Amino acid sequence: MSEGLGPEGGHSQPAPTITVQDLSDRPAHTPLERITPAHTLLDGNTPVEQVSGVVEETSPSSTSSFELVDMEPAPPLYQPVQPHWFYCRRVDSKDVWLPFSREDSERLEQALSTAGEEEVVVAVEGERYDVRVRERQRYAVYWEQGPSEVRRCTWFYKGDKDTRYMPYPEEFSTNLEEAYMIAVTLDEWKRKLDFPSGETVILHNPKLIMQYQPISLQDEWVSSPSEQTRPRTVKRGVDNITAEIPDGEPETIDHLVFMVHGIGPACDIRFRSIIQCVNDFRSASLSLLGSHYRRGQEEGRVGRVEFLPVNWHSALHGDATGVDEDIQRITLPSISRLRHFTNDTLLDLFFYNSPTYCQTIVDTVASEVNKLHSLFKHRHPEFTGAVSVVGHSLGSLILFDLLTNQKTGSGEADRDEDTAHLLCVCLCGRNRDPCPLTCDALEQALCKMGLQEHLATLQSVDLDLDSLAMCDETDLTELGIPLGPRKKILSFIRKRHFLQEGRQGTVLLAPGLQALPDPSEDSPSPTVSFGNQSSEASARRQQFLRAQSITSAVDYEYFDVGIGQVSINYPQLAFHPQTFFAFGSPIGMFLTVRGLKRIDPNYTFPTCKNFYNIYHPFDPVAYRIEPMIVSESDLEPMLIPHHKGRKRMHLELKESLTRMSTDLKNNVLGSFRTAWQSLVRMPVAALPPVEDGETTAERSLQETESVHEEVESPGSAEDKGRQVKVGMLNGGRRIDYVLQEAPIESFNEYLFAIQSHLCYWESEDTALLLLKEIYDKLGVAFEQPQQ
Repeated sequence: MSEGLGPEGGHSQPAPTITVQDLSDRPAHTPLERITPAHTLLDGNTPVEQVSGVVEETSPSSTSSFELVDMEPAPPLYQPVQPHWFYCRRVDSKDVWLPFSREDSERLEQALSTAGEEEVVVAVEGERYDVRVRERQRYAVYWEQGPSEVRRCTWFYKGDKDTRYMPYPEEFSTNLEEAYMIAVTLDEWKRKLDFPSGETVILHNPKLIMQYQPISLQDEWVSSPSEQTRPRTVKRGVDNITAEIPDGEPETIDHLVFMVHGIGPACDIRFRSIIQCVNDFRSASLSLLGSHYRRGQEEGRVGRVEFLPVNWHSALHGDATGVDEDIQRITLPSISRLRHFTNDTLLDLFFYNSPTYCQTIVDTVASEVNKLHSLFKHRHPEFTGAVSVVGHSLGSLILFDLLTNQKTGSGEADRDEDTAHLLCVCLCGRNRDPCPLTCDALEQALCKMGLQEHLATLQSVDLDLDSLAMCDETDLTELGIPLGPRKKILSFIRKRHFLQEGRQGTVLLAPGLQALPDPSEDSPSPTVSFGNQSSEASARRQQFLRAQSITSAVDYEYFDVGIGQVSINYPQLAFHPQTFFAFGSPIGMFLTVRGLKRIDPNYTFPTCKNFYNIYHPFDPVAYRIEPMIVSESDLEPMLIPHHKGRKRMHLELKESLTRMSTDLKNNVLGSFRTAWQSLVRMPVAALPPVEDGETTAERSLQETESVHEEVESPGSAEDKGRQVKVGMLNGGRRIDYVLQEAPIESFNEYLFAIQSHLCYWESEDTALLLLKEIYDKLGVAFEQPQQ
């Protein structure tokens, strides 16, 4: 199809002139020609000339096969087509058009009808995107992503090799709709529409409309004449195509979750970004809420959980710190692809153990989480729910170190009272005085930096704080200030400039959108203007982080709490997380390597009272936490039930055969009855080992009575058969939770090892465990759907 008519047809063109020909066997002077001689409306305003009543012979390939279909009864009265809004997404170097939900489409349609000449911004997809209606562009709100085209769709086409229907450009759809309206109104079919670009559309009847491409637009590799004239099927309205229109999301948000990725830019086996993986996890949670919390939704007690991605990889690599350039200079030229993969992913582990780049990583994660939290509360001022955090792989270790080094304050209201102080925390990485950024005099700032001996030098040239902020390294060198103090002063200047920008209270919206104060005193909410402020702020932030990675000072001391990385200036979060979930986490290994052999059972995070360590049994990166707390007990991890209930069948059979074999060994003479009981009874999730002197038959009744509670309450049940204290890191509850491997994975655990480390984003069992923990605290009952 020519440019402007295909899926990429967003380019503006002059209104095409369409030639309409009658392909029926009626006389030349048809009712259509008597009523509208040589005219057909195109855009609702301009008539199109060159409408001819000449009868043409059609090729057998175009109409003869449709004669039986053409025998239709009297057509129905014309009804205007109902438009539906779509957006374009780039997938595997191809443009794919996806529909908005019906609720979002209706909001966009209503905004278009009331917009007038002014631009209107409509929040869609759970308010994670903003659509500029007149511009027909969709912008991401919470993450960096280029704008995507939006289209108001009414007519669609699909070729023989296409997997889904594609929408026509809006102007082309308008032409088809007007031709269709005349054909229906006058009962005139078998009309041929020739477009100047070469496309031909034939309206055989209301249910059969075909489009033919000119030969010049065909694939040059196609040689068969029959293939060159192969038509495309044309459909009117979204209800006549097989489009999977997503369900709208509930407006009420019950809980907010930030998800931090691990090493590298890709997060799963398909090399997708953290944004795409979190989108899948969010979709799985919405589906599970509809199946496992249906009653709560019907009663209005369950809304949804919002999951937002936190990306720190881009701040460390590329132009953010310059480390990629340094690594590339020393990288060998051989096996370039493998070395590139290593530099882009595995080196993140070494960067985190480097005090310089560890400071950059924790600063980026904390500032990104705080920024997203502030932006979310700005867009959802009615939100009163709690906030949790999720970390995958190395991301879980970053969050663990951050939460270990949080300071307990007097509440969020007191923290929000002084915005400048919070910015100092993010910049200086400490929540304690002294902080030179809050000083108003040069002498005071130099004293807090330990550079008071250089005060006389600076005062000799009449420098104060404001004039010092305009100095560069050359100026300080000319004054005779040594390299060490010079670097401290330059770092102070950059931080102070960054702090002054933050004090302005600017709220960042989508890329290209910036919130500005409303000039009206009656309206406290900001209005939206369009510009490039966010990109400029991002560039300044990258320069700041790059300078920080070079000048950050490190003190190799361990923290008083006994758990944590080497002494880094850890930033403070702007909220107290309710729960910390770790996916495939190496926390246990890193703590052991740091020399920590045991976690005090009474230890808790200063600002977070709940912690879950979730892992796949074949995950090569995951390690347990509970043995570091309860070292004297061989405690099995809690088994996460399948989201459809109970265990997977192959695990039930495996454990049943294992128990039967144990019974046969313990009691050969009287084992048949006991073995049969162990084979047929339902297994218990996270079954503990049998106590000495106790048979499985004696525990059968106890386990049968408890299994219902165990299946319906993943994440809250204690170890059966004995009360085991696993410390206060999760409020006295179990910490380690293991997923059930799939049947195919059990054949070769080595083959699926890498995949098992990346499986959490699409794991419905994992998503259900999070929802169970969240809604248990809200007093909403969990429902196991009947199979």
